[in-house]
Amino acid sequence: MTAIASLSHAKWIKSSYSGNGGGSCIEWAPACVGSGIIPVRDSKNPDGPTLLVRADHWTGFVSAIKKGQLHV
Repeated sequence: MTAIASLSHAKWIKSSYSGNGGGSCIEWAPACVGSGIIPVRDSKNPDGPTLLVRADHWTGFVSAIKKGQLHV
């Protein structure tokens, strides 16, 4: 796995699946994908923790969320 630079200057994009109702809102930093890592964070808590998902596991991660297999 390739190391990624500090995320302090990352450009975050809100997921198109996030609603505007204030519930489940996530953001990701697409510029980091080339490093093999997809950073994900809670848009309501941008200074909180960031989840780093390996790019080759991204599809499985999203599929598990859609199936309700992952819970916070």
